[in-house]
Amino acid sequence: MAERELHEPVALVGPDRRLAADAVGWARRPLVDTSGIDGRRSWGRNKRWEYWNVLTPTHVLALTVSSLDYAAVLEVWVLDRATLQAVERSVTAVPARGVTLPARLGAGPARARAKDLSIDVEEVPGGTRLRASIPGASFDVLARRPEGHECLAVVVPWSRRRFQYTVKDVARPAEGSVTVDGRTHDVPAGVSWATLDHGRGRWPYDVRWNWGAGAGRCGDRVVGLQLGGRWTVGTGMTENAVVVDGRVHKVGEELAWDFDPSDYLAPWRVRGGGLDLVLTPFHDRVARTQLGVVAGRTDQCFGHWAGTVRVGGEELEVDGLAGWAEDVHNRW
Repeated sequence: MAERELHEPVALVGPDRRLAADAVGWARRPLVDTSGIDGRRSWGRNKRWEYWNVLTPTHVLALTVSSLDYAAVLEVWVLDRATLQAVERSVTAVPARGVTLPARLGAGPARARAKDLSIDVEEVPGGTRLRASIPGASFDVLARRPEGHECLAVVVPWSRRRFQYTVKDVARPAEGSVTVDGRTHDVPAGVSWATLDHGRGRWPYDVRWNWGAGAGRCGDRVVGLQLGGRWTVGTGMTENAVVVDGRVHKVGEELAWDFDPSDYLAPWRVRGGGLDLVLTPFHDRVARTQLGVVAGRTDQCFGHWAGTVRVGGEELEVDGLAGWAEDVHNRW
């Protein structure tokens, strides 16, 4: 598809609070001002969130700070990769409370406070500091931002009233520590990777999506995968890219996802746009929500990617790249 690349800052919404036509496109930096998605105007359909995931050789760490206008959804999750035992805490606060989210990415901290849960995400020299604490687990991680590192920022339009701005920042080098049941483990530099999903938008009530991500070293290259599906179909935009040594290579084509909803731990295959990849899962993180008219179903399968990616006329072999693929259906 002929997707327009944005090069200058632009506001996501215009004076009428609807999607600004000039904002539709993709960028290598978070150029879009989302301060118009503030939960005070056009109340009820705004979705704002920060999701971070950190893959280490021994653990998977995740945090969510989000506001859906009428509810705050907060979560901290820590998985031991050897035992597949998880420590987690999820809070849904109705009405939304205990949440601080920046008006736009990098404009301030994201914080969450609830019973037995604390999250702090803040920009610091050299990167983003991620801190989270729940009973039985905590972590303190720096997601570094190397000089020149690019992310994928995309504005996806369903209509002028329904749209989403997403920043997917993959292959951020991570380091720090995680503590589980009183035992502290390193998040070792060079083999640990952080991924950001930053979202601001106004969504349809009923939506489905697939999302895949991965990061690691392929020979002497650092490769990050950003793979999307279903939710962007028909909008003229995709959220697909390969990041090689910090440089975004946009994939302007919808990808074909092949997986078995009756057996999420079976291999997943994703093809298209020069990509041919298979994820072999080792763990399915299952989440189900049923709160009246608000319902959600998520299967997030962690595993290892293998296959080939073709970028800039070069074909790279991917083998053993840690990451995940997910299948989500939300009514929200």
